[in-house]
Amino acid sequence: MIKNLNQFIRTRKFEYFLLSLIILLGFLVRLYRIHNPIADWHSWRQADTASVTKIYVERGIDLMHPKYHDISSIQTGKPNPEGFRMVEFPIYNALGAILSANFKQISLEVWSRLLTISFALVTSFFLYLLGKRYLGAAGGILSAFFYLLTPFNIYFTRVILPDPMGVMLGVIALWFFTAFIDSEKNVTLYISAVFFALMMLIKPYLGFYFFPAVYLAVGKFGIPTIFRDKKMRTLLLIFLIISLAPFLLWRAWESNFPEAIPFYTWAFNGNHIRFKPSFWYWIFGERLGHIILGSLGLIPFTFGVLNTKVKNYFIHWFLLGALFYVVGVADANTMHDYYQILIMPAVALTLSAGSVYLWTQDVFNKFLTRVVLVFSIGVMLITGWNQISGNYNINHPEIIEAGREIDATTPKDSLIVAPYNGDTAFLYQTGRSGWPAIDDSIGHIIEKGADYYVSVDLISPDTKMLKGRFKTIKFTDKYVIIDLHKPLSK
Repeated sequence: MIKNLNQFIRTRKFEYFLLSLIILLGFLVRLYRIHNPIADWHSWRQADTASVTKIYVERGIDLMHPKYHDISSIQTGKPNPEGFRMVEFPIYNALGAILSANFKQISLEVWSRLLTISFALVTSFFLYLLGKRYLGAAGGILSAFFYLLTPFNIYFTRVILPDPMGVMLGVIALWFFTAFIDSEKNVTLYISAVFFALMMLIKPYLGFYFFPAVYLAVGKFGIPTIFRDKKMRTLLLIFLIISLAPFLLWRAWESNFPEAIPFYTWAFNGNHIRFKPSFWYWIFGERLGHIILGSLGLIPFTFGVLNTKVKNYFIHWFLLGALFYVVGVADANTMHDYYQILIMPAVALTLSAGSVYLWTQDVFNKFLTRVVLVFSIGVMLITGWNQISGNYNINHPEIIEAGREIDATTPKDSLIVAPYNGDTAFLYQTGRSGWPAIDDSIGHIIEKGADYYVSVDLISPDTKMLKGRFKTIKFTDKYVIIDLHKPLSK
């Protein structure tokens, strides 16, 4: 019996069974609070993304002219009366709109989250393939495990953001590039280029995924061959054109809409935080060390970095690319934790590499090392969940209640002033276009077409001023709605 069990464990069927179990579990844990309104952690960024999808559902899909509900100048510094939104190429939004429009039994928000979850599951499968290629079968299984079940990544791969889709495309691109290195079949290189191109359209910050690809190419062919061999030069030139041309064309198109391009230069080093003590604290101490790795996850991660007794440094170059990314995009990475979504495949592969090394090493006491490994992973998951569980909370349900009232009582084409410190989550709840903050004099905003003012801050100076000038049509202990077309008689 035991002999048969041991034989089964060594078979590919058991390997696929474990992978299927991990993927199923990864799916189930991401259903936690899937019906949440967009008012949880980073709701402002999620609302911006969902807003494009909602307008696609209402007005039709136009990939070249994505729009959202914010028509203010807050995000771009320029008037944006049409509400254009020129960031990532809106593939994610188009897919969400198609699902939402055709299967209306499920809300747009849930469909968007299910879409993100599906991207995470596909990513885990290709990480399994990469892990198996570079670390063996156990390494592949563990790579999928860490990617799907690290609490930080559970939350951030069920949000309404395009980043997990970009990560999936990048990981698939790396898998096909690996296949090209192994087989030298040009078709796999071209497929890889297509996925790299889609990756760059979704999230150009993912450009650091080219680091391990460059390493593989140089290791396989050598720099002299790459530069001297005409056939090789042509092949790689075609690869680069396919990979980068769509992104460059999209950026050129976006430049026609300066009012639709949010401020972005701040993301690199706007606060001059790069290499300051606070940079190291936030990136490596707080985010990587504590929130992602749950402190004790540093044990397998560190050994994954230190394990250089491997024939291929694919994972190390992936990590080097991730380091280049967090250093380059320093301000955004220290300010917003969702920017670390992009590094999670590299982190998962490193954790897997360290775990495989610690489980199989013969330097330390094998039994104690395995106990420490299992204990560290367990504490990592518990601590990570404790750190991330608060992200699911709805801390200001009053914006949902006020938004529903606006949606139920005002015309669909109304323009709403919904001040929430520039956060568009409140405006999104109204289902109307408008302003998430007062970015001009109220008279000018009314001249631009504002119809109603809704606020959950009942004692703000703006609320008090407008209550004294215009008719209040709804007042509760949670919110106030004011009709900006009905001035009070003097």
